[in-house]
Amino acid sequence: MLIGQSSDQGSPVGESALKILTLHREVLVDQVKNTQCILDNLLSSGFVCNEDVEIIQRCTTKTDQVRNILELVQSKGEEASAYFIHILHEAYDAFIDLRPWFKDIDYKPSEFVQQLPVVNTDPISKYCEKLRHDLGRDTRFITSYSQREETRLEELYTDTQMEILNESNESQGYLENLDDLIGEKGVFNQDAETIFVTGDAGVGKSIMLQKLQNLWSKRELDTRAKFFFKFRCRMFSAFKETDEISLKDLIFKHNCYPDMDPDNEVFSYILRFPETVIFTFDGYDEIHSDFDLSNLPEVVSPEERTHPLLVLMNLLCGKLLKGSLKVLTARTGTEVQNRVVRKRVILKGFSPNHLQRYTALHFPDREHLALVTMQLDASPHLGGLCSIPLFCWIIFKSFKHLQSVYSDIDLPGSCVTLTSVFLLLSEVFLSRSSPPGLLKRSTRCTADTFRAGGQVLTAYAHLALLGMVENRFVFQQEDVTSCGLEEDDLQIGYIRTVSQYDGCGSAATFEFLHVTLQSFLAAFALVLDKDSDPSEILKFFTQCEYRKRSRFPCASCLGRSQPRDKDPFKTNEHLQFINLFLCGLLSKPNRSLVEQLVPPLLLKKKQSLLKTYLSNSVKLHLRSLPRYKSEFEGTKVHAMSTFVWMVRCIFETNSEDVARLAAKGISGDYLKMAFCNIFSADCSAINFVLHHYSKSLGVDMDNNNISDYGVKQLRPSFSKMTVVRLCVNQITDCSIEVLAEELIRYKVVKTLGLYKNQITDAGAKLIGQIIEECPRIHTLKLGLNKITSIGGQYLASGIKKSKSIFDVGMWGNTIGDKGAEAFAEAMKNHTSLTNLSLSANEITSEGGRYIAEALKNNSSLHIFWLIGNKISDEAASDLSEAIKMNRALTHIMLIDNQFSVHGAKVLAEGMSHNTTLKEINLKGNLVSEEEEKHFEAEPRLRFH
Repeated sequence: MLIGQSSDQGSPVGESALKILTLHREVLVDQVKNTQCILDNLLSSGFVCNEDVEIIQRCTTKTDQVRNILELVQSKGEEASAYFIHILHEAYDAFIDLRPWFKDIDYKPSEFVQQLPVVNTDPISKYCEKLRHDLGRDTRFITSYSQREETRLEELYTDTQMEILNESNESQGYLENLDDLIGEKGVFNQDAETIFVTGDAGVGKSIMLQKLQNLWSKRELDTRAKFFFKFRCRMFSAFKETDEISLKDLIFKHNCYPDMDPDNEVFSYILRFPETVIFTFDGYDEIHSDFDLSNLPEVVSPEERTHPLLVLMNLLCGKLLKGSLKVLTARTGTEVQNRVVRKRVILKGFSPNHLQRYTALHFPDREHLALVTMQLDASPHLGGLCSIPLFCWIIFKSFKHLQSVYSDIDLPGSCVTLTSVFLLLSEVFLSRSSPPGLLKRSTRCTADTFRAGGQVLTAYAHLALLGMVENRFVFQQEDVTSCGLEEDDLQIGYIRTVSQYDGCGSAATFEFLHVTLQSFLAAFALVLDKDSDPSEILKFFTQCEYRKRSRFPCASCLGRSQPRDKDPFKTNEHLQFINLFLCGLLSKPNRSLVEQLVPPLLLKKKQSLLKTYLSNSVKLHLRSLPRYKSEFEGTKVHAMSTFVWMVRCIFETNSEDVARLAAKGISGDYLKMAFCNIFSADCSAINFVLHHYSKSLGVDMDNNNISDYGVKQLRPSFSKMTVVRLCVNQITDCSIEVLAEELIRYKVVKTLGLYKNQITDAGAKLIGQIIEECPRIHTLKLGLNKITSIGGQYLASGIKKSKSIFDVGMWGNTIGDKGAEAFAEAMKNHTSLTNLSLSANEITSEGGRYIAEALKNNSSLHIFWLIGNKISDEAASDLSEAIKMNRALTHIMLIDNQFSVHGAKVLAEGMSHNTTLKEINLKGNLVSEEEEKHFEAEPRLRFH
């Protein structure tokens, strides 16, 4: 029986509580930190007297007090011992470090002990409970575009893709859940304490933190942290240069204040046990300060007061409260030095599967769900936009609202742009000022809605622009009033009130629903402005000079400011969004709508100014792109991430002339856009430019976030692509269907790169057809997909029939011996295949013998990679015979297989008959350093 189980008489029986305390005495003495709570409950339940308590309290150390309590309760018998264990179990936060212990002993309280009350009198536990309550209350609902509407977080939250990076910013795969975010997976710097999470606007950084906080508040997060403090980084911009706070002030005055703690026990506990604290700081890139803090002294005392920014920096660097865990979020491009980063994570929005789940949560009604799903499938660009959670939320919420008002409304069509998405949201906001009647209206007139709400829209736009000009995201009541907004206007949805703990300590503090929405309205303000010179619309193009976002003189440990750059497409993201939305608002498709608010003549002048400026900037930008000659690909043009911003702006203008100009300006044979942070929705913009390119073009889009939606949007451009590189883009067999159809139709492709995606055997079958039917293809990269022996056979069949293929990479699949047999058959008498990698494919000696037999009949293969398989001495003699006969091979890579010294000797004997073979590499096999000395006479047999 388990500890604490009781007999019918009500006394504990089974495994003795006394025995448990004896066996686990060392654990309890080490882990129990709070004795007052134990003594209070033992006293109130009559197991000890006041004299006992006084004697124990005379002990000078906590460990001595715990030892004396254990001796006391054991001396009083089984019931007192069982109750002592039950106190530890029920006073959860006071003894949180013992949770694993209770799990280990499989604790189940008896009916007897459950009848005895336990009251948690520990001030630390009370504060923890208050923190959990406040955090649970603050994170229970998702922020809505309406002050009157609430949606429970748990009813709508959907995980996004969380990619782990190493210290060199190389992908290490994906986290599966939020427990992994704060866990050890992906940690590359054990000495640092800051988990750095980046991502583009709207990918879900804030909502991810909200979910993390909510899980902790419900004790559903896998952590033993007792304290969780959340902050918005933008609050640090609201402090004055003369303001000073301490770490204690930051925690208690700007987060959650401990009630009835005259002896400061809570803060003392935090200082003693910093590892029990988690901080989250959201939006590091939103800190804007011109204060010169370089002359202020370094502060490492938690109670010493200094400027709030210094407190933040010293926390993140570990100079304050060292040992606490920090989660810091920022937009893409924000730099923080590796020495203060524990792990790096990039949020990449919804995968297609995530989007399906999110859609189902938004539309529980089957009819609506089917309609929305059908429209998403019919419009890849719309699906791509919806891969960004913010944009998806806007589209779905707007659709549901308009469906409730009008009788016949669909989602935006294939021509939707980001500007049209935010116009849709504005239509919803402005329509709230005229509530619908009892019946749905049959017609929808967007122009009427904007005309009627023009005054309110102008006021909000003015407030947004004011903030952007002054680098402000938080506004006081006087700011709102000065822009002409009245109390009723605040309920429309553009802005929301900010909690006093999240902002500047005032209840009358406001912020826009999202920074991107503020950017949209700031752009609208430039369009609506009738008083300023029309050239003012270009102010953010000409004034946005890029610099990295870690720009505090005191923050050298986090990142150093970079020289400013005059490139108009290289700037802080929220300012660049103003430029993008400006292009969209002044585009031809939106002219009829904007004419309702701006005199047509003025509008035409602004459109002309923007188009001229954009055209000139495009020329300059493309002229400055790095170019270099390649022997095989011709002129390579290396596009930076700023190129993507340029293309986005062109797409928003919907100007074929500017797109044609951009296409002409590429003037190369190969466009490299790897690591450019391209999302699936960007592919429509890229295609908008590329379809004007007149010649064939190689396109490298490796290491982005394109997904299946992006591949579908690129469909028209595949007709001219000689190189298609889509490695590390989370594409599935759905994308391969598109590629197979287009590449086989036009037959111009030479290189196909699909490394590290999610392609299965079904996709491999289609790729086999591409290889077979495209007469110019020479390079195929398919490593790290999900291809088994079945897919391997399909691919081998295509390779066997191809007369052009010479480089095939299959590293990291699972084709096994059956797949190796199929590739061996393809290799026999092949005329063009020179490089082949079947590394890490679970090939054993059986597959090795098939390969050896094929090598006897191959005169084309030069380099063969078989690293990380399970080939052993059993295949050594076959391989040795093949080496004797094959005069084409120069390198055989057998690293990390299972050859012993015997197998190595057999291979060496074969090499003695072959003068063309330059290397067999056996590093990581079963040959000891001592045994390696036997092969010093054959330097081509390498072990390092």
